[in-house]
Amino acid sequence: MTTRSAAQRQAEARDSHLIRVAECPTHRLLERVGEKWTALVLKELADRPRRYGDLARTIAGASPKMLTQTLRRLERDGLLSRTVTPAVPVRVEYALTPLGQSLMPVLRALSGWAERNIGHVEAARETYDEAQRSSS
Repeated sequence: MTTRSAAQRQAEARDSHLIRVAECPTHRLLERVGEKWTALVLKELADRPRRYGDLARTIAGASPKMLTQTLRRLERDGLLSRTVTPAVPVRVEYALTPLGQSLMPVLRALSGWAERNIGHVEAARETYDEAQRSSS
């Protein structure tokens, strides 16, 4: 019988945990929704389809590369659709899919919670940071 060291057991437990996390639907979705620009893009598309230029102006902090990557990932996930209309210049419009629309109540609830509680979170951070400085 092979005896495993504590380090080996810990590594096996860590690997097992990582596999479970990778398979967890909640984790997989929160990973996407939690990306820096995702919620802003979804919020902008919640009321109506938008062209790339409109999104770029509204989400001014996102570089063109990051905005494009975010849009592609959301399209890949089935949360938005991309429609190209032949014109001069080509017109590209993004819209939430029914799946993307079904996510909006969740994002609105999260946004509302954040707006109501950010003061409490910031106060807790300050209290924690002060306690850490005092104990150092």
